[in-house]
Amino acid sequence: MKTACFALNIIICLSLLTFGATAQNYDPAKVKKKAVQLYNQALEKAEDGNLALAASLFLKSIETDNAYVDAYLSLAGVYGQEKNYQSSVDYYEKAFALDSDYTIEFKLSYSINLAGMGRFRDALNAINYFLDKKPPRNSTALKAAEYRKRCYEFAVDYAKKHPDTTYVFAPKNIGDGVNTAESEYFPSLTIDGKELVFTRRVKGFNEDFYYSKKKFGEWDLAKPMEGDINTPQNEGAQNISQDGQWLVFTGCNRPDGFGSCDIYISYLTPQGWSEAINLGGTVNSDQWESQPCLSPDKKDLYFASRRPGGYGGSDIYVSHLQPNGRWSEPENLGPSVNTPGDEQCPFIHADNQTLYFTSNYWPGYGDDDLFYVRKGPNGAWSEPVNLGYPINTINREGTLFITADGKTAYYSSDRSDSRGGLDIYSFELREDIRPKKTLWVRGHVFDNKTGKGLPSAVELIDLTTKESVSKIQTDETGNYLVTLPVGKDYAFNVNRKGYLFYSDNFLLSLHSPDSTYEKNIALQPIEINASVVLKNIFFDLNKYDLKPESQVELDKLIQLLNENPNLKVEISGHTDNVGSPADNLVLSNNRAKAVVNYLVSKGINTNRLSFKGYGETKPIADNKTDEGRAQNRRTEMKVTGQ
Repeated sequence: MKTACFALNIIICLSLLTFGATAQNYDPAKVKKKAVQLYNQALEKAEDGNLALAASLFLKSIETDNAYVDAYLSLAGVYGQEKNYQSSVDYYEKAFALDSDYTIEFKLSYSINLAGMGRFRDALNAINYFLDKKPPRNSTALKAAEYRKRCYEFAVDYAKKHPDTTYVFAPKNIGDGVNTAESEYFPSLTIDGKELVFTRRVKGFNEDFYYSKKKFGEWDLAKPMEGDINTPQNEGAQNISQDGQWLVFTGCNRPDGFGSCDIYISYLTPQGWSEAINLGGTVNSDQWESQPCLSPDKKDLYFASRRPGGYGGSDIYVSHLQPNGRWSEPENLGPSVNTPGDEQCPFIHADNQTLYFTSNYWPGYGDDDLFYVRKGPNGAWSEPVNLGYPINTINREGTLFITADGKTAYYSSDRSDSRGGLDIYSFELREDIRPKKTLWVRGHVFDNKTGKGLPSAVELIDLTTKESVSKIQTDETGNYLVTLPVGKDYAFNVNRKGYLFYSDNFLLSLHSPDSTYEKNIALQPIEINASVVLKNIFFDLNKYDLKPESQVELDKLIQLLNENPNLKVEISGHTDNVGSPADNLVLSNNRAKAVVNYLVSKGINTNRLSFKGYGETKPIADNKTDEGRAQNRRTEMKVTGQ
């Protein structure tokens, strides 16, 4: 179990309960007066938050009296607050060398700084030494030490189970186009990785949304998002949809709010981003809702909420977009994700299966750690997996965004090369904690005769399970985007009433091309002689038995015929030129007949159906190449009456 992080600061370090300490060599009363004066000045500066000046005064105090143990301890505490863990450890060890009894209570702070460097086994040894001295029961020091011991044991065990020493965690500041002296955070990218949207804290208090375009591998100078989305009120914790058309975000204490913080949505228009719309009292409650994230198909909205009925402080919920355009009642993700602690910062990857989030309860390194879960075939989530050190540290981790290829992660940090405050960084994600690699297809659906864009239904179906993986509606001008998680074979169908459906396939179970797809689709109006290639009708080599994967396409054909009861069609079979023309003619005829037999078995009247095999006589590509021959081996449907 994880609890809130034990605060490491000067005052606490100096006021920890002392137990069983008897001075060996050190006597505070014998410290030189000048050193004490400098020390007291340093304490004042530390309390005011001026840690740099406090450190310099502690150093002068030590120079004045190099046996001043309290000055060593306090300087170590300052360096710990500045996350200068190595210097903190060095000065703790100098203090320990002067008097091991007087300094025993500081083994706790010492261990935290060792852990900050990733020296978890040394940290565990230090905390065990501290606990062996039996600090008072129920004391703050004891509770903090026991918590840290659990964290260090987890870290040591994790390192044993993940012995890979080749991974290098090397976050890269993404540059001056995005990062400034202000704080930048909550990075979010479109699926092509060419547009970055983020929150910037302007003038130290107001939060606005900015965007940057990637040009020649570098991020261009960021601009405020156009339109009506930025206001004098705070906007934050945003997520842009994978197609770049929607933006969900958090707005707090607004006149139209239901609780302290609510979730809002804005849409991209020709004039820029629309005025934000509150998602309403179904998604939002009278409590805190924040950190929304859209699934790649924009059908699911994940977010964090403190509404009653959860498992702890902050839980992660999901709401589903219904056919009527409204969001469903939010569903708690359940105890495999949520705990009595706080779960926040949900991010669903483009694979629509891998969810990343933070938790301060599941076993980890301290404070909020990053975890992931995967969605199984039945919708259940796996047990959380800690992302491990050095992505997770003893400090609080925040939101993570991972690109479609699963390799690159973006996050915010105040590392040493920050331009000021929080900056946005990218790094390569370790292989074993990556999401499923995801390709995508984007394009435009239009009328084959007029060229006009057509709002249409676009569906991706798993050919093995025959289940719909993604079903989306294009925008009003026919634009669409569908993600393609690799490792499966998919049927790709586009439908609109009054038109022949379009079909294609993406066979990714054995081959995963490292590319994306741009597929503009011309739909054929239903009219005499209009035809379409049925790309998801499958046969074994030189056979005419329909393979099970063909059922998805055949059922779409049945749906078309049922929706258009006067429609008559011819099913034609075609082959390449391998083998004898006579054999190819027979094979193609039998394949066309097999399709018609299936349709008849499902209740389609034989009067509406005809079939014919054309063998190799009507090629649509060059038979000299494998690719050309594959195109020539096809099944077509042609309208013969309506």
